[in-house]
Amino acid sequence: MEKSERIKELVELLNRASKAYYQDAEEIMSNFEYDKRYDELVELERETGMVLSNSPTVNVGYEVVSELPKEQHDQPMLSLDKTKDVEALKSFLGDKKGLLSWKLDGLTVVLTYRNGTLQKAVTRGNGQVGEVITANARVFQNVPISIPYQGELVLRGEAIIKYSDFEIINSEIEDVDAKYKNPRNLCSGSVRQLNSEITAKRNVNFIAFALISAEDVTFDNSIEQQMKWLQQQGFETVEYRMVDANTMEEAVAYYGEKVKTYDEPSDGLVLMFDDIAYGLSLGRTAKFPRNGIAFKWEDEQAETTLTMIEWSPSRTGLINPVAIFEPVELEGTTVSRASVHNVSIVEELKLGEGDRIKVYKANMIIPQISENLTGRGMSIPPETCPACGGKTIIKNDNGVKTLYCPNEECPAKHVKSYALFVSRDGMNIEGLSEETLEKFIEKGYIQEFADLYHLDRHYEDIIAMQGFGEKSYEKLQKALEKSRKVPLHSLIYSLGIPNIGVANAKLICKAFQYDVEAIIKATPEKLTEIDGIGEVMAEKFCEYFREEKHTTALRNLLEEVEVEAVETNEEQSMEGLVFVVTGSVNHFPNRNAVKDYIEQRGGKVTGSVTSKTNYLINNDATSGSSKNKKAKELGIPIITEEEFLEMW
Repeated sequence: MEKSERIKELVELLNRASKAYYQDAEEIMSNFEYDKRYDELVELERETGMVLSNSPTVNVGYEVVSELPKEQHDQPMLSLDKTKDVEALKSFLGDKKGLLSWKLDGLTVVLTYRNGTLQKAVTRGNGQVGEVITANARVFQNVPISIPYQGELVLRGEAIIKYSDFEIINSEIEDVDAKYKNPRNLCSGSVRQLNSEITAKRNVNFIAFALISAEDVTFDNSIEQQMKWLQQQGFETVEYRMVDANTMEEAVAYYGEKVKTYDEPSDGLVLMFDDIAYGLSLGRTAKFPRNGIAFKWEDEQAETTLTMIEWSPSRTGLINPVAIFEPVELEGTTVSRASVHNVSIVEELKLGEGDRIKVYKANMIIPQISENLTGRGMSIPPETCPACGGKTIIKNDNGVKTLYCPNEECPAKHVKSYALFVSRDGMNIEGLSEETLEKFIEKGYIQEFADLYHLDRHYEDIIAMQGFGEKSYEKLQKALEKSRKVPLHSLIYSLGIPNIGVANAKLICKAFQYDVEAIIKATPEKLTEIDGIGEVMAEKFCEYFREEKHTTALRNLLEEVEVEAVETNEEQSMEGLVFVVTGSVNHFPNRNAVKDYIEQRGGKVTGSVTSKTNYLINNDATSGSSKNKKAKELGIPIITEEEFLEMW
């Protein structure tokens, strides 16, 4: 194995071991093994001069700037001419050889190295002037901050965020409207952050695709040799294939199949002459260099019949038109709907029920309408909002018409509150994802919490919905029935009262002896008598129930659910004690059960060890977990479950 590959392997392994140890409280290798591999990495970095930005030997100092300075490129960065025709690629290449590679969909960045060290990183910008992002480039996942080569090196590459990382980042964002639309948008914002610590958390990767200059290095007049040399310096280069006119179709087909599951965002291919001198001799036009050409995927189109335009309310108030059509196969999947974006496009395409339309997947991913073959123009925007029934308005911004619901109480604008209502700590209704709730609200099935228990009124429509069916409906109904019996604190938490979490809801329910009416009529003075409830929280709580719509919604809900009886005579033997529970448990079903046991006896459970913690419950008192370390530092007793149960 080459030393550069071994360095990458060790960096990945040691980082994985550190994450397991410090974040997950697990050990995947002994301290001896870690130290041995760490020393090997240090020696290899010393021998090769190659140090990756995410190496555990590097202490990253994050930088914060007030703005990104601008800088003019030494050479203008022109775009390539484009084609969708494989024959055009073969004709372009003629009898020469070329490199066919991915056209990655991220943000182009120029890196400059001097004396083996990363000196500067600049975005493409408008091709003439870019933004200096050196501090951010130093925290890209795979950028070498030191390389063996000591001369001046300038190269270009694409900063990208992989689909797998994009999905993880988006999954952690609860607000649907705040989610990123695609990896390119997320990457662009991540690369151009003023705080490099934020960039570091976004898992940005740099994929080199062109060597611009390297003093006193010859590459046998071959771009392929340049790529191999960059790999030896520690750079990850774009995947490429050496092609000629005879192998072009097979190579394009290879990429066409791979793009369907490829983790790195790509919107096409790039073909460059391998012969550097020949490519440069061709010069350039006013717009394009002649040594390369971009290939955009030919969009597969299908003809189908438009069945309706569905108007879909959103959290922002916009009501978006969605074309529903007879299902067709596109790029290996069945599609039956496509966003039309706004009223202007509906009018421009003259879309109406029964029209014959052509549909395609933009960049092989997003269904779109390309053409209306009949143009009946019958779809009229609704005068009332499908979610709340309020009157709609049409806005005209710079010639673009959009349909909008101005009602601030529209359920579509409060999807998040319904998501909290059905959450595990709330009513615990499985099978109701945020996306499903959004669909139900859009169609007007849900306008208040109690409506969830009457979804049977929409049985026929629900089982006909995309992604739903008889089994999904039955599963949802079982979950709803199960949720009809609920602890009062879960019910109170599920209402989404500002600042009221599960723990506070439990305190309030206990203080008012689980009397719903007493809780509704609580005064700020009474609430602040509860240890842990402050003035602001008390006022917000009372403010919530002063609004008649909230008390009405709760009373309607109480018609559907049964509040579980609570035994209030449990001995409060843990009153005033604070516990932290970590690791696996043996005598309880899970850690939440331990928490319930403690809280029923007057104790409190928190998530982190502080000076206020009385006991840390951990069956592995010798582990090197962060909680154990903190407890030992503060002199807090670490006890096992057996010891805990013996004490209480």
